[in-house]
Amino acid sequence: MIPRKNISSGSPWEDVVGYSRAVRIGNVIEVAGTTAMDGDVLIGEGDVYAQTTFILQKIERALAEAGSSLSDVVRTRMFITDISRWEEAGKAHGEFFKTIKPASTMVEVSALIDERLLIEIEATAVLPNV
Repeated sequence: MIPRKNISSGSPWEDVVGYSRAVRIGNVIEVAGTTAMDGDVLIGEGDVYAQTTFILQKIERALAEAGSSLSDVVRTRMFITDISRWEEAGKAHGEFFKTIKPASTMVEVSALIDERLLIEIEATAVLPNV
């Protein structure tokens, strides 16, 4: 059996909804949809670039806890509430992934769980030689 490691953010919603911030099975790490909430505090209200930057920092921390890094990311998925602001999100994403260049998707969604959230991001990482 391949060992499984669940990475928790400590959010009370993890037990209520039944999810983990990230899950590592073998050499694959999946990071759940991540928003700009820091506990009960929204980071970067009204600012797509700031929210995206904070989210990618959170994803980076989750990957580190799973024994990985941004350099292992092979795919990101960005869910943005206003596609006309794609360049703000893209700029932040590019700052983190400029040389890594994972496969990436950005789609507009009608809403996220809190109307102040402008973007949510998922990531998949694959560890080499594991």
